[in-house]
Amino acid sequence: MCNLYSQTKSQDAMRHVFDNMLEYVEDLADATGNLPPLPGIWPDYPAPIIRHGEGTAWQLAMARWGMPTPAKFLEGKRTDKGVTNIRNVGSPHWRRWLGVEHRCLVPFTSFSEIDGRRAAPRNSPVWFALGEDRPLAFFAGLRTEWTSVRKLKEGEVTAEIFGFLTCPPNGEVAPIHPKAMPVILTQPEEWRHWLTAPAEEALKLQRPLPDGMLNIVAEGVREDAV
Repeated sequence: MCNLYSQTKSQDAMRHVFDNMLEYVEDLADATGNLPPLPGIWPDYPAPIIRHGEGTAWQLAMARWGMPTPAKFLEGKRTDKGVTNIRNVGSPHWRRWLGVEHRCLVPFTSFSEIDGRRAAPRNSPVWFALGEDRPLAFFAGLRTEWTSVRKLKEGEVTAEIFGFLTCPPNGEVAPIHPKAMPVILTQPEEWRHWLTAPAEEALKLQRPLPDGMLNIVAEGVREDAV
């Protein structure tokens, strides 16, 4: 389960990369304000997403990481901390958010999995990226607006929230975390397909990144600040 990732590229860099997907008359509106580098994004932290905006515009917006938890897991609990990773998209709980209006791209430069190797220190993150220079890519995400109590001290809030899909691990991730990895989209045609295709077609992207595309770029640290 990926519960820690980084996004250290500038807004201009995100816009420049996303420009490769835009068609004529489309635009990317920025609603994030002054966005600093985010070397360590944890559950419930605000982070940027790209989603449908008004008219022909896409929007770069901030949302909190963690989709609504299925009701059966909230019995007897006073808060809903959210679900960060989404695997079983056939579940009725998740099917309601598979429409294009709820799909998003989650920009990232690296992500971590807890090291599951036999001799690894306890709870030690291993960071993966598409290269040592941490090029920008996107997770296949889902988003919604939701009213809940995420923290007792905060009380009931309505917030835009997101999570991202997972799939079986590829050759680089499997030795570290054999259960799953995030669904990673690297090409403009994949981004558009995820954001615009019918759900049945879009979900064909829920598959591992091909072997050989990821590097281990850091180990044992809680942030990837490069």
